[in-house]
Amino acid sequence: MTYEEILKDLVEKDERFMILTSENRAAIRNLPDQIGDRFIDTGITEQTMVGVAAGLALRGRIPVAHALASFLTMRAFEFIRTDVGIGNLPVKLVGGFSGFLSEANGPTHQAIEDVSIMRGIPNVNVFCPADEEDMLIGLRKVLESPEPFYIRYNNLKSVYKHSPDFEIGKAEVVSEGKDVTIIVYGVLFSQAVEAKEILETKGLSVGLINLRTVKPVDEEAILNAADNSKLLVTIEDHFITGGLYSVTAELFLRKKIICDVLPVALKDSWFKPALLQDVLEYEGFTGEKIAERILVN
Repeated sequence: MTYEEILKDLVEKDERFMILTSENRAAIRNLPDQIGDRFIDTGITEQTMVGVAAGLALRGRIPVAHALASFLTMRAFEFIRTDVGIGNLPVKLVGGFSGFLSEANGPTHQAIEDVSIMRGIPNVNVFCPADEEDMLIGLRKVLESPEPFYIRYNNLKSVYKHSPDFEIGKAEVVSEGKDVTIIVYGVLFSQAVEAKEILETKGLSVGLINLRTVKPVDEEAILNAADNSKLLVTIEDHFITGGLYSVTAELFLRKKIICDVLPVALKDSWFKPALLQDVLEYEGFTGEKIAERILVN
């Protein structure tokens, strides 16, 4: 099933589901004509859309609301925090074109703070699938969860056959490694796979963890990697502050663990607008360049 087909199936089988958008229909172009009044487009009004979604949730609905990730998480932040987070309402917020998927758009449209912003709201969980296959595997469980969720929509084709076993808060452990363990979420998973393959040709034992949900995070998987690997590498198309590197640091501080961690993230500036492959090359996020950084660490 496709993303749209899963949403349509949920709408048809469960009267609680409603599909919303703030005039961003990239992921749901075919749905409006198929589901009638179960679809609402509020126009370019992300704050209003979140308010409407919260109102629907208070009346027993499960709204699945779509918008550009940058405007959804930043422009509507207070509404998500106050209307959805405080009430712990089952609103699902789907951010399109997050991280490097924003490609040719400039800083105003680049959602590279979104994971930090959303995970900072109590009750709001965060699902960052590695690619389209990974997203579809976990989508039903995330949407049917009674908790609020922010979803980084990802329709990239998969380079890896993901495990069909999905559990919120449980990572997909691709492999375990004694020398290095790469921990990643979202669109950079394919680059992590490539880096892993390059490092293995150099004789290194390399682990790879696809987090799937950044919140709740699989602490056990990260702690196990820290116990068994000489180096952990966190990879994310996000600012270094507040994202996976921060999640890892918070965990280790709380558990009183000292570990060698190499972060691969955006540090102090937005990325240069370009097509995805060019962004990866220019910003140093290709599998080859990630492997080079690990080898010289």
